Amino acid sequence: MRLLSLSKYFLIAKYALSNYLNRENIYPFYASFKITHKCGLRCKFCNVWKENIPDLSTEGVYQVLHQLGQSSIAVVSLEGGDPLMRKDLGEILKYAYAQPFYLFFTTNGHLIDKRPMEEYCKYIDYLHISIDEGHNNLEFFDRLDEFNSFGSEICIQIVVTSDTLDVLEDKIRKIYRAGVRAVVMPATHLKGTEDYYPNPLLFREKILELKKKYKNTLTTPRVFLDNITKNHGCSPSSIIIDSDGGLFYPCRTIGKRLYSFTEGSFLEFLQSPEAIGARDEMKKCSRSCGWYQYFATDAFSSPLSIISSFSPYLFK
Repeated sequence: MRLLSLSKYFLIAKYALSNYLNRENIYPFYASFKITHKCGLRCKFCNVWKENIPDLSTEGVYQVLHQLGQSSIAVVSLEGGDPLMRKDLGEILKYAYAQPFYLFFTTNGHLIDKRPMEEYCKYIDYLHISIDEGHNNLEFFDRLDEFNSFGSEICIQIVVTSDTLDVLEDKIRKIYRAGVRAVVMPATHLKGTEDYYPNPLLFREKILELKKKYKNTLTTPRVFLDNITKNHGCSPSSIIIDSDGGLFYPCRTIGKRLYSFTEGSFLEFLQSPEAIGARDEMKKCSRSCGWYQYFATDAFSSPLSIISSFSPYLFK
């Protein structure tokens, strides 16, 4: 695992301590940045491709990444749509990699053969490739050794629907044999889509079984599996930024567009009355939508969650 600057680790510790003392996740540590809404797929459980949100310019993307680097954020995941659709991706990756955070990159893989992945992966800490029935790319399970040669740590992202939970183990077995990692998440019921959310109790049981059977393969943390079976188990310890720099806060389910990373200070926004009110609203939410980021990324509030999330990378 790449080391960040000592000053960044001190900054993260400072904000983690502030969260602990305030008994509230004021400062987030994980950011998903959708650098484009463009996508060549039309996944049935996804609504991103339906949203008409413009992309920032290259300089605008830099502005967002710089703010994230100066904040509490420890991990940034560049996502979409499919970020491989951006023509300036090479420049964006170089700029992002120079910032003081770990860089994840998530793609559906359909453009991998048309992009210089070995060059891109010089600037990616963890390459996440979504492979499942919804992304219509199950044949990629036969290319895991190839993907593993790109140079980044590889993690296969699997979205499980109510009708694919029973065939999950076959995918995990192939991932285990290839010596890569997997993060498994349920299909959240998003606005404008049909409901494919699997039974959370059955989902939890299956993932725990597979974590035990296929050691150090699944990065889906235990805290997520516990949280999705509660009436309320999410937190604003993770944020999702739209391709125009806008932020729905405290989450994409109940949140409103309260801030833009192209305007003002993100850290100041987190202390604003609007942000405080939004976090109070999240505490009262009982939807239990199962959105992975909001239910799984409170690692900096729980040392056990950190161990559960990162041990598959540390113990191969």
